[in-house]
Order: sequence, then C-alpha cells, then structure tokens
Amino acid sequence: MAASSSDHRVETMEQLRELYRQPSERVQAKKTADIDELTKEVIERSPFFLFATSSADGSCDVSPRGGPPGQVRLLDGRRLAFPDLNGNNLLDSLTNIIENPRAGLLLLTPGRDETLRVDGSAHLSTDPEILALWDDELRTPKLAVVVDIESCFMHCAKAFRRAELWDPATWTRYGDLPDYIALFLNHLGTDGDVEEIRDSMEEIYADELAMDLPEET
Repeated sequence: MAASSSDHRVETMEQLRELYRQPSERVQAKKTADIDELTKEVIERSPFFLFATSSADGSCDVSPRGGPPGQVRLLDGRRLAFPDLNGNNLLDSLTNIIENPRAGLLLLTPGRDETLRVDGSAHLSTDPEILALWDDELRTPKLAVVVDIESCFMHCAKAFRRAELWDPATWTRYGDLPDYIALFLNHLGTDGDVEEIRDSMEEIYADELAMDLPEET
C-alpha cells in the first residue's frame, strides 16, 4: 500500500530538528533588542517593508507598506512608529493588532539583498506628537502603528539572490504574467475589460497617493 501524505508530516520539534543542522553561535547571537546608530539609519531609510500580524484565532496577514524614506521612525532605542497611509480600508492589520499585538516587520532597501527583521508588540496611536512626525513629507495620518521592539536582526541575502530579485535582466521573465486586474476579476467571479479597469485603477492609485501628501498651503 502506498504511504499516505500524512506519513510524511513533520509534527514534532524532534522531527524538525533532525532535518537541519544547529544554527551557529553567531546566528543565534545576532538577535538584539538594542537599536544602534547603524541599525537606526537602515530602519529610517527603508522605503518599503512587509508587516506581519495575526488575529486572536491565529489567522495571519502580511501587508506591504511603502512610503518615502523616513516612513519608519525610531521614537527611542526600543520603539518605532510608522503612519497608516491610504489603503483598501479592510483594516486587516489594524484589527489584528487590537486583537493580538504580536507583529513583525521585514524592511527592504532597493538593490540590497540583505533585509532587516524587527519583531515586537504593536499598538495603535493617535498621539499628536507621533502623528506630526511626518508633516514634512506626508499628510497627517489618522493613526500610527507603534512597535515596542523585542528583537531585531539581519536576514542573509540567499533568498533575494536565489530570486535574482534586483537583477533587471531577469524581469523580462515575468512579462507574460496575467495582469493582476485579471486576478482581481477572477476573485470577484465577474467579467470585465481588463484594460479599461486597469486605466481606472491607475487613476485611483494617482488620486489616493496624492491624498497621502501634505495639503498645499
């Protein structure tokens, strides 16, 4: 009788560790809760990060967050904050934080293969002093997310190098992928003119990105 897929499940810590070597002492020691000046500079110059949260029942969410360098600010040596900019208003990350404060950020910098990971406990804030941190570059947000940093560490470059993510020569590989508008329509279970909806979406992007900018005086 052929083995079932359940026969190959890895369900215990012992089974898992048997498959992998122990991490080196250097790797185990790289996590820190102290943000030095070099790490502060990387955090505050990153224009993009992935924000991971989970709900009370453990359902997970990862949200892309982009903005000008400086969108993430260190409030002190153990806390960072970032503004909640225009999104889809589903508020998945924000409702998760209310239910479960555990959160993680993976900060990316264009052209750099290494990334910076920050884990901690998050809360939502309408503190006027925090919301004013981005007045020079962004419109005052409705709220900011504040993360109490518990660990911070560098992820190595292997994943990005396997993907050749920053190599423009590889980007033509994906030119024949379906337009994501087509995926959107499939998820809705409806038909539509992809090019027409794409044009409309580009207008929405432009309008909502403009809403993030400071009001003209």
